[in-house]
Amino acid sequence: MGHAWIDGRLVALHAAISEAANLIGACRAPVVAGMGIDVAGARAAIMLAQRIGAAIDHMHSEAVLRDLAVRREAGMMVTIASEARQRADVLLLIGADPVAVWPQLRERLAGLPTADGKTRRIFWLCPGSGAARQIETAQAIGRRPEHLPVLLAALRARVAGRPVGKTPHPPRVLDGLAADLCRARFGVAVWSAAQLDALTIEMLCGLVNDLNRETRFSGLALPAADDALGVLEACGWMTGFPMRTGFARGYPEHDPWRFDARRLVESGEADCIIWISAYGAATPQWKRQVPTIALTAPGASFRRAPRVHIEVGRPGSDHDAVEHCPFTGTLVAVPATAPSDAISAEDAIAHIAAALPAAGVRRC
Repeated sequence: MGHAWIDGRLVALHAAISEAANLIGACRAPVVAGMGIDVAGARAAIMLAQRIGAAIDHMHSEAVLRDLAVRREAGMMVTIASEARQRADVLLLIGADPVAVWPQLRERLAGLPTADGKTRRIFWLCPGSGAARQIETAQAIGRRPEHLPVLLAALRARVAGRPVGKTPHPPRVLDGLAADLCRARFGVAVWSAAQLDALTIEMLCGLVNDLNRETRFSGLALPAADDALGVLEACGWMTGFPMRTGFARGYPEHDPWRFDARRLVESGEADCIIWISAYGAATPQWKRQVPTIALTAPGASFRRAPRVHIEVGRPGSDHDAVEHCPFTGTLVAVPATAPSDAISAEDAIAHIAAALPAAGVRRC
């Protein structure tokens, strides 16, 4: 059933669950953070947060909410990876992060021909030093990441036939790339929000819209790790909001600033953290120490031992799971590849919730 500790001391699982429930019952401003879990675990975590009046935040909320903000404010034309694999004759990779975020990008997309057997052209904007070698067929344009906004602005101007001023990129390179993108039968721009700010993403989506006046072009926003989009979807159907939502007033309120877990901890507002990282051993890197209940995969190393630490099984490895699939853009059932008796995050949360005092938690 896995290992459990209280203040670094190995204990029975039921003792850790009882201690976690007591800690939650005594707190006034809890936060459910990390949330690296499958859909079933996300549902359990959100139901617990609703019951105890906690805020919920995913460890990759910054990236998820950047894409979401552009989609809400400016619109976003997107496709899925399987469609890009079948149809895209031109790929426009943005920044150094796509391969880091989706390591299978090369074998699942960039390294394969289209459905009709044709070789796709690949352009990579500002890949960073040495990154373009990960995809040998990619033509790198620009190197330094800080030049990316300027490059996108200049490229968008040239696609629209407008002049540009002096840039770090030769005019013939910009004009050649603009012409190649306009000639695409079905082009796809691929990016990760992890290293792009919202304005850069909005500019890129504007370029996609401009290209659609002449040809067919779409975007592919790569999802953050730790099933961030699966958690996003679970938050949406359960609360009507994305992560960074709080329940302290008895109903869900979404505010990306107020319910940022890091801010809540560093400001002293949070008095208890329930940290969940079932896919890996990620731990919070906050300066301020707060009583913590940690549910993590084996191998997690904390600077200071959590008040309660329970090892949980990895979704899709130790137990069956439902997760967001980056290739199809949908939720999929994932059978366990190495089934074990490790307790799942969903079950650990359910046991903690069952052990809470019947009256709930104390409130201000």
